[in-house]
Amino acid sequence: MDKALYVAMTGARASLQAQGTLSHNLANSDTPGFKEALANTEAFPIRGPGFASRVDALHVDAGFNRTPGSQHITGKPLDLSLQTGTWLAVQSSDGSEAYTRGAALSVTPNGQLVTSSGRTVLDDNNNPIAIPPYQAMEIGADGTISIIPQGEGPQTMAQIGRIKVVQAPDERLERGLDGLFRNTDPRQPFAPAQGTAVHSGQLEGSNVDAAGALVQMIQLQRQYEMQVQVIKHGDENARSANSMLRLGS
Repeated sequence: MDKALYVAMTGARASLQAQGTLSHNLANSDTPGFKEALANTEAFPIRGPGFASRVDALHVDAGFNRTPGSQHITGKPLDLSLQTGTWLAVQSSDGSEAYTRGAALSVTPNGQLVTSSGRTVLDDNNNPIAIPPYQAMEIGADGTISIIPQGEGPQTMAQIGRIKVVQAPDERLERGLDGLFRNTDPRQPFAPAQGTAVHSGQLEGSNVDAAGALVQMIQLQRQYEMQVQVIKHGDENARSANSMLRLGS
């Protein structure tokens, strides 16, 4: 393959992949607790038979944006905003422990405490949290859940469990395809959050800059169009050269 075509092709492919990352971010710009996905385009030498000078443009996952999202007051007791550096422990689809910053919680008809995406919230003993029938519920700053049982008075409010919130260094977190974060070294469990861990009645918003992402999307689209034009011109030049060779023979 002609070098110019190869360079343009790898550049166009990287631009398309970067647009995919930006589209994912924009789609989650209103998702509570969502962390912006970061990606880079890097030069990657191609190994194997042939000249070692050939280089590929590679789209590389660069982790996530650690910046906290803005706070939104909702007044709902099951909406939680987590302290910086802390994460809510939930159960993933395979039963393993995972983490999220999106803590818009609700109680299912069978009494399970879940996130807005349906993930079961874990307690500090790593068990799914089950909520008995209640008429009022409060979640304390340390994650303690207290309820007034259904049909009882305010004086009967009692603690029924505690939400598991962990102190997790960002560099030890990795996002999976399901959007949940996991400990990169499960042999070293995260420590429980100390003191004030959550704030009830408010949510952390997404940290995606929607306007900035749209500008980047336009730039990437222009880059892609430029690379496609290079491919077209390269193909036209190759055809012209072949025509001249046929005429010369």
